[in-house]
Amino acid sequence: MGLFGKSFAEKVQDAVAAVNGKNLGVKNLRAVVDGKVVTLEGEAPNLDVKGRVVREFNALVDTENTINKIRIPAPEPTAGVKPPMPVSSPVEAEQVHVVVAGDTLSALAKKYYGKAGMYMKIFEANRDILNNPDLIKVGQKLRIPK
Repeated sequence: MGLFGKSFAEKVQDAVAAVNGKNLGVKNLRAVVDGKVVTLEGEAPNLDVKGRVVREFNALVDTENTINKIRIPAPEPTAGVKPPMPVSSPVEAEQVHVVVAGDTLSALAKKYYGKAGMYMKIFEANRDILNNPDLIKVGQKLRIPK
């Protein structure tokens, strides 16, 4: 413990423990801390739980950015039924943009899509870390979907 209370890493671990204690169904929840940026990892049963875990975590710890790398496992194949082949993996389908001073979602949409009006596409892809399309912070890592 630091001179003025818990360290950031200790606060992060306490928040992970608190979220785990809510029995949301997430397995192996863990956090990787890089400065004030936290990457959450683990396994969630569905997209709703994945998003809720990040919201619950962010309510407990003030980070510069929380990256949601919680995965949702593929469903077990049914006997005799072939699973469909993936068209592309999520990693191939998006880029990451680190926000710098002066960035806006409209400017990023103009840069990546050629139309400023497509800013909501970026906002929707980052709902786990953004609550308002007009409020982005320097240093945030935003997913830019294709």
